[in-house]
Amino acid sequence: MYGLDTNVLVRFILRDDPIQAEQAKTAIAGAVAEGKSIAASLLTILETEWVLRSCAKLKKAEVITTFRMLLETRDLQIEREEVLEAALYYYESSKADFADCLMTSRYADLKCEAMFTFDRGASKLPGNLLLPLVKGI
Repeated sequence: MYGLDTNVLVRFILRDDPIQAEQAKTAIAGAVAEGKSIAASLLTILETEWVLRSCAKLKKAEVITTFRMLLETRDLQIEREEVLEAALYYYESSKADFADCLMTSRYADLKCEAMFTFDRGASKLPGNLLLPLVKGI
C-alpha cells in the first residue's frame, strides 16, 4: 500500500501542474498495476479541502463532488470512509466549515459524547457543545 501526500492528491485532482500531475498519475497507476492499494488519510483529505477551496477557489459543491468521486474510486482507500461520508453530509447540510464537520464526524466515530467548541457555526452540528465566551479569564 502507498499513502498519498496532499500535494500528490491535489496535483492528481487539479492537474494544474502538467509535469507533477503526470508524475502523480504514473505513480498511482504503477502501484495499482502492481496490485498495491493507494491510501489517503483524513489529514490528507482535510488539507486537500483547504487547497481546493483556498487556492484553487473551488466552490463548496465542487469540493463535495470531488470528495464523493474519491470515495467511489475503487483503487483508493480513504481512512475511515464512513467518517468522511458523515462529514460531507454535515458540510453539505450546514454552514459549518469542512474542518469542523470532519472533526465532529471523527469524534462521533470515537464515541465522544460531544465536541466542545467556541465556534457558533460548529456548535450547530449534532453533538457539539458551545462554550460561553467569557472575557477576562
